[in-house]
Amino acid sequence: MSIIGIGVDIINNNRLKKLIKNKKFIERVFTLNEQIKSKKMKNKLNFFSKRYAAKEAFSKATGFGISNNLHFKNIEIDNNKKGKPSINLDKSTCIYLKKKFKVKSFRTNLSLSDEKNYSIAYVVIEKK
Repeated sequence: MSIIGIGVDIINNNRLKKLIKNKKFIERVFTLNEQIKSKKMKNKLNFFSKRYAAKEAFSKATGFGISNNLHFKNIEIDNNKKGKPSINLDKSTCIYLKKKFKVKSFRTNLSLSDEKNYSIAYVVIEKK
């Protein structure tokens, strides 16, 4: 497999502290599933910060950034039962990226970490 792109993003959690109090910001950046899952989280700030960093890191890995064809809500960050994070993309975004990458399929790899003041995300996109 060959690497299509790598992206990393680190965020000061305090930067999002005020933003996540704004319902319009939450609705613009996070999917409905992410919003629902956040309600079950004790530390909502770290929950949203990690996901924001992951979306930014993914957009950097694509080489296109957040633009007219790639929006925050096209990118959903999830965790499996054991906690491993993953990136889920909507169908139109997958089609768009396959065309841009000139591949039949691709795989995303995501690593997240946080501590009191910072959250970081690292994304690798590979050609399958």
